[in-house]
Amino acid sequence: MIKNRIPNHYLLLFSWIAAIFATGGSLFFSQVMHFVPCTLCWYQRILMYPLVISLGIAYLHNDVSIRRYILPVSIPGFVLACYHYTIQMLPNVSTSQFCSPNNPCTDKEFSILGFITIPLMSATAFFLITLSMLLLKANHQNEMK
Repeated sequence: MIKNRIPNHYLLLFSWIAAIFATGGSLFFSQVMHFVPCTLCWYQRILMYPLVISLGIAYLHNDVSIRRYILPVSIPGFVLACYHYTIQMLPNVSTSQFCSPNNPCTDKEFSILGFITIPLMSATAFFLITLSMLLLKANHQNEMK
């Protein structure tokens, strides 16, 4: 039985490109647009930036075992970005104060169509990277059978 699957090197490349765009986007917003990142934005950056290097090296070496090291970073990044998006869209949900009153995490400095914000874009990047790593894992398990 032949199963259709996405080749591992495409999954690695796709996840690397997602990390590059997320990192580039965050740097664009802070360095070009002069948006000051809030505390939750910094935490997301801390989780995303190393993925560019790790996924790049994994892609160049076609190292599918990288999923073991990426998932423990991308999943918390996704959860954190979703939380950030939730408190941004529903400020009354927030029960804890991560950010300073001068730079609250609930501010929407950038918004497209009223709902596409920086945390949503971050969550999307983390989700795509996580999905790619889970597909790599599925590919590996199918190869072992």
